[in-house]
Amino acid sequence: MTAGYLARLAARSAATGTVLCLGIDPDPARLPAGFSRDLDGVERFAAGVLEAALPFAAAVKPNLAFFEAFGSAGVAALERLRAKVPADVPFVADAKRGDIGTTATRQAVALFDVLGADAVTVSPYLGEAAVAPLLGRGDRYAYVLCRTSNDGAGELQDLVVAEDTNAKMPAERLHERVARRVATWGPGDTVGLVVGATAPEELATIRAIAPALAFLVPGVGAQGGAVDPVLAHGPATAGAAAVGSGGGLLVNVSRGIADDGPEEASDDPFERVATRAREWARRLPVLR
Repeated sequence: MTAGYLARLAARSAATGTVLCLGIDPDPARLPAGFSRDLDGVERFAAGVLEAALPFAAAVKPNLAFFEAFGSAGVAALERLRAKVPADVPFVADAKRGDIGTTATRQAVALFDVLGADAVTVSPYLGEAAVAPLLGRGDRYAYVLCRTSNDGAGELQDLVVAEDTNAKMPAERLHERVARRVATWGPGDTVGLVVGATAPEELATIRAIAPALAFLVPGVGAQGGAVDPVLAHGPATAGAAAVGSGGGLLVNVSRGIADDGPEEASDDPFERVATRAREWARRLPVLR
């Protein structure tokens, strides 16, 4: 990998014409008929979803927990899935890592060197030093959890923190402070934010605080977040992320593509996956 992550993402977004990120979260309990509720069924379904939806996606984001739950065999299945993703498609490992010292260093080795992830999701709770090993590589990327899309996100993320006069930071909600801090982290162009579509006003505020950070936005599919605010405020307005197609924006859809609902034109679940992925790609176009 010679080009930086943002450049590779922009190239893929331009090629597909979309900012859609294909989430792969294969829950054994939700597999379609004909797939066993075990690792074999999970792997077969995940591979089929990848093949069917990949032509319509700017990036792929598997949630590692759905594979790690099966132990070493599940990790091996995840590695086989990774091998099926072409080199020009960014592979985002939804790992939500972040720990101190040598632990974070080893997490970086596991995710970047062994799994081959182009980007990862990380927690900011332990501070910049804890995630520095995940931000320090010029060809990789880390998305820091900022304002997440789940129902309980505001319990901690909306708490007001005091003014920091030394750092010239106002009293503000915790997720706003996270965005303000993260904008100064890393060597440059290796860190962005996870901001949920279920909090559109917060998304706009965070964009104003961090105009140059790329956003990974979950929550527009099964969680019901609106698309229009994401397209309006998701793309970066400054820095390297703003230069290429898509403005560094990725909008994740998982269940909205892979979950089976009422049968549509075909009884083939992967035809339905392709149809839904195509529609989401149309709803999430590259606007600039």
